[in-house]
Formats: sequence, C-alpha cells, structure tokens
Amino acid sequence: MEVVNPTPGYRQELPNATATLVLGILSIVPFCGNIGLILGIVGLILSKDSKRLYDANPDAYTGYSNLNAGRVLCIIGVVAGGLGFLTLILWILGIAAIFGTAAGLGAW
Repeated sequence: MEVVNPTPGYRQELPNATATLVLGILSIVPFCGNIGLILGIVGLILSKDSKRLYDANPDAYTGYSNLNAGRVLCIIGVVAGGLGFLTLILWILGIAAIFGTAAGLGAW
C-alpha cells in the first residue's frame, strides 16, 4: 500500500505514531501490570502499518522517531508484562502446591 504525496515539500504526520508512543509509555508504567502487556501488544499492532507506510515513502512522512520510540517502549512493556504474568502464574501454582501438600499431610 503506497501513498503518493500530492503536494511536493509537504510532509504529513505518520498515522498512529503518537498513539503508539502513548501506548508504549503506558505499557511500561509500573502499576499497569498485565494491562501493560495488552497495551504493548496493541501498540505493536498499530505501529506495523505505519512502519510499512514509512518504509514505502519516507519522504512523505514525519514522526518516525515517535513511532520508533513507541515501538521500543511497547516491546519493553510486552516483555515486562509477560514476566509479570509469568510471576503471577508461578505464585498461583506455588500456593496451590502448598495447599495441596497440606491437604495430603492431613490425610495421614
């Protein structure tokens, strides 16, 4: 999908560049937890089409630095959210193992 710039010298803002940056920032906020994982994934999905547009015609767009920074922050947010989600699962399994062991000992 190639967009031709109708006015020479005029450069338009990349679509979703600012939205990707905002989602990337929100995905790494410490109190977002698993929501950060979702926001990071949504930000990466939004940035995909914008990056494709920029790669097709880089002279027609501005805001690539916002898009690139947003993508990096989204990746960090996805990794941190994934680790947080893994930690939550391990806590649940650990508590289940403790109660399972206690219930097994009570049967003796």
